[in-house]
Amino acid sequence: MAPQDGTAPRGATNGETVTIARPQDGIRTGAEARQLFRRGTYNGFTHGFAPGFVQANLAVLPKDLAADFLRFCQLNPKPCPLIGMSPAPGDPSMAELGQDLDIRTDVPMYRVWRKGELVAEVADIREFWRDDLVAFALGCSFSFEEALVEDGLELRHQTCGVNVPMFRTNMACHPSGPFHGPMVVSMRPFKPADAIRAIQITSRFPAVHGAPVHIGLPQAIGIADIARPDYGDAVEVRPDELPVFWACGVTPQAVIAAVAPELAITHAPGAMLVTDVRNSRLAAL
Repeated sequence: MAPQDGTAPRGATNGETVTIARPQDGIRTGAEARQLFRRGTYNGFTHGFAPGFVQANLAVLPKDLAADFLRFCQLNPKPCPLIGMSPAPGDPSMAELGQDLDIRTDVPMYRVWRKGELVAEVADIREFWRDDLVAFALGCSFSFEEALVEDGLELRHQTCGVNVPMFRTNMACHPSGPFHGPMVVSMRPFKPADAIRAIQITSRFPAVHGAPVHIGLPQAIGIADIARPDYGDAVEVRPDELPVFWACGVTPQAVIAAVAPELAITHAPGAMLVTDVRNSRLAAL
């Protein structure tokens, strides 16, 4: 399968392997990434953009649901680590994450939901924007993945050029008002010694999902087939490896779909909001 994250395929010329330039090459800051997305010329995954800068999941809801969703995030900080929100209903800015940030244009691909049904995937949500909408930015695992790679750990989905596999579990989130449902987890396979190191590293990033919520035995958390993720792409788990599961920012999408509000907007999986906040600012001391 061809990569979906903007990574160009490798090809052969005169017997030599060449690498075509990727859209993320040369994008060194969150502001540069958002300018690219604003132009509407890129709508893929954001992994590899602006190394060192926090990326965020997105959820946009009408204001009559905002207080309950805010409480849901507070009650479920592992899958829903809140790092920013609209200063007022209808305001598309989020200055704490980027001075020029416009939530309506600065994500490469959005999903638009009506009454729990996906009705559109678009690169710009200005036509759907309303004065009563409130946006929430939630921490993303891309931040801790960068720390894992820097420590020399392989991330199988990156090696394969695909999106991380994600699964619905039987672990219930704490409810808030109409918001309730199961936690979604992302999975990365590691040898046991590397799994221990991954736990140590990700524990330092509680604002972006933190330490794993489960290791091994996928059936124990309601995953019947590790080769068939509910979201993202399957990756190989080798005989000498353990599947390691982290709380995932797709959880609020699944919960919002179950609530079926009249209108909701989220990011497309893997297509994140790239901020001006450094990953180091979210690391616990």
